[in-house]
Amino acid sequence: MEGLKVSKANLVVYVHPSKSNHVSQAVLRELSSLLFTFSEIFDGVVLAYDVNSLDTCAKILPGVYPYFGVRLKANLLLFSPKPNMLLEGKVVKLTQESIHVVVLGFSSAIIAEKDIREEFVCKTKRGQDVYASSSHKRHVIKVGTMIRFLVKSFDEEILHVYGSLIPEHTGSISWLDKNLEIDSHTDRSEKKRKSEGEPIMQEQDAMDGELSALDIVQKRKN
Repeated sequence: MEGLKVSKANLVVYVHPSKSNHVSQAVLRELSSLLFTFSEIFDGVVLAYDVNSLDTCAKILPGVYPYFGVRLKANLLLFSPKPNMLLEGKVVKLTQESIHVVVLGFSSAIIAEKDIREEFVCKTKRGQDVYASSSHKRHVIKVGTMIRFLVKSFDEEILHVYGSLIPEHTGSISWLDKNLEIDSHTDRSEKKRKSEGEPIMQEQDAMDGELSALDIVQKRKN
């Protein structure tokens, strides 16, 4: 899935003097406050962090409460979806007007009816609404289906994704993966048949075409 990246960050965490005996815990607490919030500095939602190094020397800041700044290096896992990226999520709700998806267990996404390609038709099967493909009977989207969709936009404040199922390479992940495997296998088989057929064609051309150099030499000797 696209939209995930790791960023190497040089940070300064400001710790209250009352936490001077537990600096490591105070630093981790501050970093945890960044989780699942959008950071403009890193241009993404912070999903996880890994502290690589912690500076033992802290700079005391002047003021009524002399906070001190602790420098550290950390790797941050970021969720940063951009337009035209492919995301994957689980369908949690489905109506005739839209498909609702949860991405990575925390970010909600919606795909409006206008952004669902025409081959998908909303039907009721066994008392359950589903989107079934009119081109491929086994390509069905229902509640619980993992789908791959295109990003149209991302609301950074509410962490909401607006998606699309217009492109052909979007839809049910299980169906897409199987279909791609079949297409890939078919392409390899066709290439193999063509490569095996070329020597035969060349050999046939030599038999039906002009005399070879060896034939000309033999004729001259005769």
